[in-house]
Amino acid sequence: MNIANKITIARIFLVPLIMFFLLVNLQLPPIRIETFQITYNQIIAALIFIIAASTDGIDGYLARKHKLVTNLGKLLDPLADKLLVAAVLISLVEMGKLDAWIAVVIISREFAVTGLRQIALLEGKVLAASKWGKWKTAVQITAIIFLLINNFPFHFINFPFDVIASWVMAVITIYSGIDYFVKNRDLIPIE
Repeated sequence: MNIANKITIARIFLVPLIMFFLLVNLQLPPIRIETFQITYNQIIAALIFIIAASTDGIDGYLARKHKLVTNLGKLLDPLADKLLVAAVLISLVEMGKLDAWIAVVIISREFAVTGLRQIALLEGKVLAASKWGKWKTAVQITAIIFLLINNFPFHFINFPFDVIASWVMAVITIYSGIDYFVKNRDLIPIE
């Protein structure tokens, strides 16, 4: 197994660890700064999420640069991305930090685009990530981080960056999904 695939698998193994820190109360006192409050669990989960999210680009870069692209990597990399985002979104809903409809829209889009990619593979085509798909990923990671850290530092100026980022995340996710389907409508059998 090459280094790129090992990094991808490590990302998958970080998912339950992030969920553990988000959903298990370790009974530690929270950190308080004026009106701002955050738990140690959230800080640890956010750091692990940042590490996991950053490995997404690293594994792909290494695979391409060193000609280590494998079928296993092609399968595991998008799976790892979807598991990471879906698990954290579901955890944020459970924590009351994200509206469920946003999580459902994002996870549904991921399933739909994955289905479209499967249809393309059956036709012998590979759907590369679009510009909007890359924007979607960047916005999702940013929004998730600010939701995980209770809108720090924007909390102090009473600016709801986390809420705005959540809405932007939903809109760009929907748009990027539509973009995939419009650009690849020839793959959808209409009978």
